[in-house]
Amino acid sequence: MRLNKHISDAGFCSRREADRLIAEGRVTVNGVQARIGAELGEVDKVHIDDKPLVARTAAKGQRRHIYIALNKPVGVTSTTESTVKHNIVDCVGHEQRIFPIGRLDKESEGLILLTSNGDIVNQILRAEHKLEKEYLAEINHAVTDDFLRGMARGGVPIHGERTLPCKTGKLGAVGFRIVLVQGLNRQIRLMAAHFGHRVKHLLRVRIGNVKLGHLKPGQWRNLTDAELRGLLPGHTDW
Repeated sequence: MRLNKHISDAGFCSRREADRLIAEGRVTVNGVQARIGAELGEVDKVHIDDKPLVARTAAKGQRRHIYIALNKPVGVTSTTESTVKHNIVDCVGHEQRIFPIGRLDKESEGLILLTSNGDIVNQILRAEHKLEKEYLAEINHAVTDDFLRGMARGGVPIHGERTLPCKTGKLGAVGFRIVLVQGLNRQIRLMAAHFGHRVKHLLRVRIGNVKLGHLKPGQWRNLTDAELRGLLPGHTDW
């Protein structure tokens, strides 16, 4: 098994973060500093920051991992880096090690999912799953039909890619609803800027079958079994 997958399966962090820890020289295998891409045998011993890696287990009837829905406030950064002020891990304050599934930029608020199960992060975010993400936005000018059609049509150049078609709808004079299946960095803000508008407020209200509901900024809750089945069809090892 790959070392990064082993660390992820243990519930310590995602595979991407595991690779970062390995690159920083913080992971050893049998007392020897590990390399990215290393393979493990059944009896190999892994340490992270000189502490043995212990797989997370669950009592009968309990979940093995943590799955959380958070209403991220404006000003909180979607990072696990403890050196970053107002990072998302400190915002939640959970007793177990958790990390965000995807991101929501610092200036935006709303629904973001966090977990201790690093092995499912890429499964949820994989582009072919076309997981819908719904937002409510407010811009600095009146929302016109031409603007909504342009946003929905797709083809806007962002980070060397073209946006896919999406769903839009008007909400008052300067507000609109938008549903994406992409997850490009600052996508809605850059799409609006392409049409000469600035996003003043952005709130994510849904990810797949998980809704923000009545969570206030900074509040979080555990995902239900039904929500997990919708996000991870066919999975039962929660």
